[in-house]
Amino acid sequence: MNTQFGLSAVLLLAMAAPAPLAFGQMKGDIVKWNIPPSSDRLPTLKNVGVDQKLDAQVPLNLEFRDETGKAVRLGDYFGKRPIILNLAYYGCTMLCGEVQSGIIGSLRALQFNPSTDFDIVTVSFDPKETPEQAAAKKKSLLQRYHRPGAEEGWHFLTGDQHNIEALTKSVGFDYRYDPTLNQWAHAAAIMVLTPEGKISKYFYGVEFAPKDLRFGLIEASENKIGTIVDQILLYCYHYNPATGKYGAVIMNVLRLAGVATVLILGGLVFILFRREPSYQTHAARIG
Repeated sequence: MNTQFGLSAVLLLAMAAPAPLAFGQMKGDIVKWNIPPSSDRLPTLKNVGVDQKLDAQVPLNLEFRDETGKAVRLGDYFGKRPIILNLAYYGCTMLCGEVQSGIIGSLRALQFNPSTDFDIVTVSFDPKETPEQAAAKKKSLLQRYHRPGAEEGWHFLTGDQHNIEALTKSVGFDYRYDPTLNQWAHAAAIMVLTPEGKISKYFYGVEFAPKDLRFGLIEASENKIGTIVDQILLYCYHYNPATGKYGAVIMNVLRLAGVATVLILGGLVFILFRREPSYQTHAARIG
């Protein structure tokens, strides 16, 4: 499914638009967005958003530099665990920091740990940024996250225009540079990828429900992380690409409630039958 998310899924440079940005309408499995006419929008907001490419393969041969300046391939971070992909730029003073704060806030509520259960890869889409800036951002965010082992599981990359564009296009992340403000207009979104590098989930906004992120990581890992309780909950909750959230599937909830009711009643009947002979024996002794 290739779902076009318009500007309603985007928080752009904390700027207010002169007219409502977009309103979505469901039609089958496709979300169609009523984008206001170009004359009603700021020029910076044109062609900015996220075009979902669920199940698409991210090119793992792309070349970047990590926060130490070491040359790396994107594929170096794949193969073992699901990946949270965070596209940002380190000089951002507004939206990127809010998204990263949302990631930290959600992950703090989870027992999953980076470098053992999942990894985070933050990639700057500004080709002018340097590994030194990436290192400074990593230090700042890890101090706030304060989770043992996080330094081994949260990676900060920079790269050239060619590799950056190849990555952002592969995940449908459209952004634009505004020379008048010397800032980038971009979407507030993160992606969860499978260990093989396929796009599993998109989550939007600057706050991410821990439940949604937990379920997303479990499904991306093909249930290799999580508990039996998570498997039961995933039967009742399904991911909705239109909202980027997990919602309850009422029929599945009712089915599960029905099964639970039958099991409880069956257990009570079994207990009563097991106890009945003892009552008869006790009555015979009294008689």
